[in-house]
Amino acid sequence: MTGPLVIARRSFLRGLNLAVGGLTLGFSFSARAQKAPVPSGSQALDATAPGLNPNVFLHVAPDGLVTIVCHRSEMGQGIRSSLPVLIADELGAQMARVKIRQADGDVVYGDQNTDGSNSIRGFYEDLRRVGATARMMLIEAAAARWKVRADECVAKDHLVTHRPTKRRLGFGALAVEAARRKIPEPKTVVLRPRSELTSLTANMPLLDGPAYVTGQAMFGADVRLPGMLTVVIARPPVVGGTIVRFDAADALAVPGVVKVVEMPQPKVPWHFQPWGGLAVVAENTWAAMRGRAALHITWAAGPNGAYDSEVFKAALSKAVSVPGLVARKVGDAEAALKSAARTVEAEYHVPHLPHLPMEPPVAVARMTSDLCEVWAPTQNPQAAQKEVARALGVPLEKVRVHVTFLGGAFGRKAKADFCSEAAVLAKMLGVPVRMQFTREDDLRHDYVNTVSTNRLTAGLDPSGRVVALRYRTAFPSIQSLFGDPATPEPEDLQQGVLDLAFAVPNLTAEIGVATAHTRIGWLRSVYNIFQGFSIGSFVDELAHERKADPRDVWLELIGPPRKLSLSDLGVKELKNYGQPLELHPVDAGRLRNVIDRVTRAARWDERGRDGRFLGLAAHRSFLSYVAAIVSMIKRPDGKLVVDEVWVALDAGIIVNAERVRAQMEGSVIFGMSLALYGGITMKNGAIEQENFRDGGRIVRMGEAPRKTWVDLMESDAAPGGVGEPGVPPIAPAIANAVFALTGQRVRELPLIKAMGRQRV
Repeated sequence: MTGPLVIARRSFLRGLNLAVGGLTLGFSFSARAQKAPVPSGSQALDATAPGLNPNVFLHVAPDGLVTIVCHRSEMGQGIRSSLPVLIADELGAQMARVKIRQADGDVVYGDQNTDGSNSIRGFYEDLRRVGATARMMLIEAAAARWKVRADECVAKDHLVTHRPTKRRLGFGALAVEAARRKIPEPKTVVLRPRSELTSLTANMPLLDGPAYVTGQAMFGADVRLPGMLTVVIARPPVVGGTIVRFDAADALAVPGVVKVVEMPQPKVPWHFQPWGGLAVVAENTWAAMRGRAALHITWAAGPNGAYDSEVFKAALSKAVSVPGLVARKVGDAEAALKSAARTVEAEYHVPHLPHLPMEPPVAVARMTSDLCEVWAPTQNPQAAQKEVARALGVPLEKVRVHVTFLGGAFGRKAKADFCSEAAVLAKMLGVPVRMQFTREDDLRHDYVNTVSTNRLTAGLDPSGRVVALRYRTAFPSIQSLFGDPATPEPEDLQQGVLDLAFAVPNLTAEIGVATAHTRIGWLRSVYNIFQGFSIGSFVDELAHERKADPRDVWLELIGPPRKLSLSDLGVKELKNYGQPLELHPVDAGRLRNVIDRVTRAARWDERGRDGRFLGLAAHRSFLSYVAAIVSMIKRPDGKLVVDEVWVALDAGIIVNAERVRAQMEGSVIFGMSLALYGGITMKNGAIEQENFRDGGRIVRMGEAPRKTWVDLMESDAAPGGVGEPGVPPIAPAIANAVFALTGQRVRELPLIKAMGRQRV
């Protein structure tokens, strides 16, 4: 490939045929986006026809081609096959006549951070309104031409039809006239009935699928610019470490190596700065890697050089053994525990976890006298734009970030360190640069998910009913990355603790003290991973202690169907993933329903008769509800394997059911990988693992479940998240299935560590 697959901002107008007329629509998502400064040369601003909103999402050309701009990043989840469907369905367009363009990083699009399972739930109505606005303008143009009432016309199948006379006009034939009409006020825009959105729950094709399988898709490492050099970096093995001395003579002797340069040293707080170290600049990747291997560097570990996983695990265990900051309180749990007929207590530990996207981080940067351009597989092009501008010391409008396809991400590529490294190098070297992480770099210099310990204590009355529950948790907060205290705040506990829909009359949640000694970042499902593992495992332990059915214990703890208020939850506020409780309540009924659906699908009541060993877990995260059941079997060679998995999802209104189903299937593999093999350990401040062979490898094809069943529940509730909610129940469901099969209780991930030779 000779050039990057990007939308040239200043040629966007010509690329969409606006020079010959047409309809261009924009939509402002929020007052914040409207008031924010718009960078000069903005793709959206350059594409604006006179009198139309500058936030460009939709264009209807005179030839009928509809171009839709996707402002979120495509990383395999199919967002380019889902968000445009919302607009096209609302517009009445035929997807066969729709072209998708990828947006550059630009504040005028509103939030572009493809993270937090927010693409559909955050933009569902907004993007529908973009399509509805265009539909109304096309209908008004047709009605004016026919001299009929607009309410007598309908837009469908790329046509506007006058119902009484059956007259028809194509979208292209109306585009120029529609462009002259006044854009309707947002409050006057009428959305279609959901029954007319025929593509929402249909099994829509993966629009980029052909490009993936034919090699035409442009990923970050595919970008090539004239005169470009390739760089790999020897970064400090310990966060905050520095170079004491180095000798680059052997590296410079490697054929193809051009130069060795020292990177700027990062400062606290870490944010997304370049990591420091030495950059080996070469004519190709192989030469750069060989040159780096030939470097002789002496490192100073710095203040985090004593970080040790086993020592820190003991510190976290101590933190949850004593009272902590109360974040949730219902009744009097301490008094109820003291008077309980008996208590059940367990402690769970989840280590740092890696992201391990199939495509390691990479970025291409080009610096000229007045502009820095970056091409990158980034989840958050706006954050990359800001970080690059900060690293270079230039105004925001002097940076443009072009988004390529992402070969997986899981939260890693929402961090912009690899973009800022490429930009700094392009400035230092004066030529275009491709900065490439190797797999070892990706593992050793990850923003790992935080390490955690949870201790749960339940008080039971004489009949075995749970009358008290104390939940203590300790983990370094992600906010430490940005200079905030490492001990988590109550808002960090919204992920599985404060929103735990239990009807226990006496319940408390407490936060223990923790310290951060490495860079911590969000991973797919974030804190829900360890909170879900802890509560999902503990409910199973309670059931065993009571000699009761785990499903029955789950339903008893959840209580009757109801929507919980702040008072019911025992909290003063709940961040609730940025959404109001009125729109997305903590709904015990929905949590009960997914448990009911998944146990029926897996024939839970028949497991004993069939000789099957099943584990059950459920969790609310990112405003969706998921229950999972895992079937575990033992092979003749003694190895334990996951045989089948059942998943039930209530994510509210579903958009593009096939992509949602694929996300759940992917969540099973991701959750299995974390449960069985995930685990980053630190020694002398450095990550000990190097590659898939020894650190958090991904489940292989031969280890994948024989069957994965996904039940998507129909719902009229507001859309919830999809990409992340499927992950949290998987690890506890596997651990519970292991117990059902072997009688061995596993309270620490990865499971392979506890299973020893009995490899899972």
